[in-house]
Amino acid sequence: MDTDIRIETDSNVYTPAEDSFLLLKHAVKLKGKILEVGCGTGIVSLYCARANPKNRVDGVDINPAAISISIKNTELNKVGNAAFYESDLFSNVKGKYDWIVFNPPYLPTDRKEKIRGNLNKAFDGGCLGSEVLEKFIDEVPEHLEKDGGILIIVSTAGGKDNILAKLKKSGFKAKIIDEEALFFERLYVISAFFNSFQTR
Repeated sequence: MDTDIRIETDSNVYTPAEDSFLLLKHAVKLKGKILEVGCGTGIVSLYCARANPKNRVDGVDINPAAISISIKNTELNKVGNAAFYESDLFSNVKGKYDWIVFNPPYLPTDRKEKIRGNLNKAFDGGCLGSEVLEKFIDEVPEHLEKDGGILIIVSTAGGKDNILAKLKKSGFKAKIIDEEALFFERLYVISAFFNSFQTR
């Protein structure tokens, strides 16, 4: 992995943590046209772009501060094959991708637990922790190439079993390809393709 990439952070943007690095470990192996949803500081997108100059990487985030710091990090590292723009999941996304990756907000959050400002979006997974990821699964098919796949982070705190069931019900063939135990939860990396064109 390229260790020369420098990532600046912003107090209003999710700081890369264990879940970011677990996703990054597998995302850097991807090839083609790649979309990162919820890009934060842009770390995953930038590593994907630097890992293979033929990759075309787009990163989107609902938080405008995330887009600003991602663009700054792109310029800092002189990465020419990555671009960032604001989008609420797929609201501003055009076209189709070979891979779509997402480290979603997965903490179960009620009204009293919400934090002020845009940073809340990085943590708030709704009452069950899976609200944002379930919406992502509903919307992602129309943005995938015929043989495209998704790579997502799921937590036991965010209803891992429910997400696997949702993927299956939505026509995906999914498998856990990695996991990591943390203090209060276990993180999983899930790779998924549509059953109808499963080729990998």
